[in-house]
Amino acid sequence: MGLLFFPRGGSAQVTRSLARVLPQQGWAITVVSSSLRVPGLPGDASTFFAGLDLRALDCTAALDAAEPLLATPPLPPSYEDRPGAPDRVFAAVDEATFAHLVDVWARALQEAGAAEATILHLHHLTPLNAAAARVAPHVPVIGHLHGTELLMLERIAQGPPAGWVHATAWADRMRSWAAACRVLIVPSANLVERAQALLGIPAARFIHVPNGFDPQQFNRRTVDRQFVWHDLLVAHPQGWRPGDLPGSVAYTDDQVRLLATAPVLLYVGRFTALKRLDVLLRAYARASVAFAAPAALVLLGGFPGEWEGQHPYELTQELGVQNVFLAGWHEHADLPPIFAAADVVVLASAQEPFGQVLVEGMACGLPAIAMAAGGPREIITDGQTGWLVPPDDEAAFAAALVSAVNDARTRRARGAAAHDAVHARYSWPALGARVARIYEQVLKTRKS
Repeated sequence: MGLLFFPRGGSAQVTRSLARVLPQQGWAITVVSSSLRVPGLPGDASTFFAGLDLRALDCTAALDAAEPLLATPPLPPSYEDRPGAPDRVFAAVDEATFAHLVDVWARALQEAGAAEATILHLHHLTPLNAAAARVAPHVPVIGHLHGTELLMLERIAQGPPAGWVHATAWADRMRSWAAACRVLIVPSANLVERAQALLGIPAARFIHVPNGFDPQQFNRRTVDRQFVWHDLLVAHPQGWRPGDLPGSVAYTDDQVRLLATAPVLLYVGRFTALKRLDVLLRAYARASVAFAAPAALVLLGGFPGEWEGQHPYELTQELGVQNVFLAGWHEHADLPPIFAAADVVVLASAQEPFGQVLVEGMACGLPAIAMAAGGPREIITDGQTGWLVPPDDEAAFAAALVSAVNDARTRRARGAAAHDAVHARYSWPALGARVARIYEQVLKTRKS
């Protein structure tokens, strides 16, 4: 199982979860992944994939190289274009750098025994696919799309931004890698049509397997809300301003006391343009004047030093809105008690490929508020397990926030229904069995 990127987002969590549950179906999994070992920051593969058979490619030294993508090992490129970031967008990476990436990853796959593997399960469409074709051309490849690669392809199709001078070459490569996969797993059914149009792959080659959650971790529990929020925001603050280190945004006991009793709206994720934090914050500012009593919005996440568009701290200051808390980046294992100390999970993205945080929050008994598009539209049943609003409709999102805050009975009823619904549909052990059946079918087809 291969992941070009160092572990920090949803695709890494999917990789780890599958690697943990597939042995229950009789499969021995080796994970190959980049790793970034910077004290105080996430990305260390040895920690993230602890307990698994891991072959980590440590790219930490590349951060100090004149050209991080040409270091050995190199920093992986990105599907996102963030000015000044050391991991440039793929579409701006030239042929020589691409060749170097393939060379390094081919050696990593060879050392990991890829040529002797039964199946190669590659997450995203990256130079790892080209490296696999070189090292193990006889081993069937299963591709696993997570949506971010499609967002880059859509921007290329619309006319690539300035600086994406190698966009066409990358689009061609990604289409060829997709064509070489025996099947392509997608986390939501709505991605099939988009992927089919962008990659030129017949719909029959796509298989829908949603992302899941660990039912042993994510479930209803009782916590001391005051303790949870005090620990996150006062005792061990991790929130940060642009240009500052984690912990630069801290709060007082008086500020945090509100979260112990008032409704808490919780966002979990990165500070990328896809997540539309601007829509969320403006909707919250609009809704707050109609709250029957004060309610809090907690933003948990934001990979340290990484954001797109206006940073939520700056936008919060600009809007003059109260009771918005930046809790900073936390490990996945830290999330269950945080969900238990909140009341609603919120996501304003209108192009969300799946919506992992919604599933995990709902598994903990929270109703969800999201846009009626992409993965959230499949996860949430409007009026039963949460609220769905028209894409990019700030006023409708604000109205849903008001409804959730002001009507505690409905909020709790939808949270209970959300818990039952996702536990029935999105448990990783059951989804792992589905992936194992895909493996078996690919092998059966190969032999015939």
